[in-house]
Amino acid sequence: MHHRKLGASDLEVSVVALGTWAIGGFMWGGTDEKSAMEAIHRSIDLGVTTIDTAPAYGFGLSEEIVGKAIKGVRDKVQILTKFGLSWDDPGSRDYWEIKDPDGRPVRIYHDARKGKVIRECEDSLRCLGVDHIDLYQQHWPDDDTPIDETMQAVEKLLKDGKIRAAGVSNFDAQLMSQARLRVKIASCQPPYSMLQRDIEEDVVPYCMDNGIGLIVYSPLQRGLLTGKVTPDRDFPETDHRSGLRMFSRENRRRILDFLERIRPIAQGHNATLAQLAINWTIRRPGITSALVGARNASQAEENARAADFELTREEIVEIDTELGRLVLET
Repeated sequence: MHHRKLGASDLEVSVVALGTWAIGGFMWGGTDEKSAMEAIHRSIDLGVTTIDTAPAYGFGLSEEIVGKAIKGVRDKVQILTKFGLSWDDPGSRDYWEIKDPDGRPVRIYHDARKGKVIRECEDSLRCLGVDHIDLYQQHWPDDDTPIDETMQAVEKLLKDGKIRAAGVSNFDAQLMSQARLRVKIASCQPPYSMLQRDIEEDVVPYCMDNGIGLIVYSPLQRGLLTGKVTPDRDFPETDHRSGLRMFSRENRRRILDFLERIRPIAQGHNATLAQLAINWTIRRPGITSALVGARNASQAEENARAADFELTREEIVEIDTELGRLVLET
């Protein structure tokens, strides 16, 4: 497994990182803690030392599972978590509503007030069972809180040694420039995949020009690029993918057709379609690392092996040409 320096920070992250949204269960139809622990342990064994989590992933469950899994190996891993989403403190007017695993409505608030950020950090340290967080990221922008107020809290956490580096998630270039007026931003975490490339227009160039790392999430487009999400599959209401336009039956059919056209490239590297999609992602200009979820040891191993081969220039051109032919419903 290769590791890369994260922006201008002193952190090094694995090019394939473990994303733990799904093992929190919330919005993914539940979780199995034993399998999740095995996924984390297998990832670490194979050099995937960067583990990304957040309080909102299962209302703290993901952080708790990660904390249990890294006992005894804390010095071998980089722990990334987030702040700014709250379900128990309606301190913001900005919220979205979704159903919890039991089908009950829950409001998720965007809340990045200074005091809340500091309290959240203490909660995360306790859940994870660690004395510091390697990368602390604002999960989503909070339109009700001035970015400078939020970054004052991050600045204090840096000075107090509670966090090693600061990052942002789902920020555009303008917001990053505002955040950087007070705190050095090590990284940005946006969504990015073969099917979602809008950050190439402004976020990627901005980060490359300003020494900011890019840890991208959803490189498999929430499973669509594995080739296993067929048009006839039904998603339960508690699975967030049930309401996404990208997951329409027609889009799934078109994506599967695209994957069949590039399957020979994967086969030429003795790789799965998922590994091909991950490998393509970590080879893109400006991309430091790709976050990939795993709910069991087998998935963790498949993800880690995605960094084991090198695509040729001709293969990348062929993939990009086929992507240019793919038109999805919006």
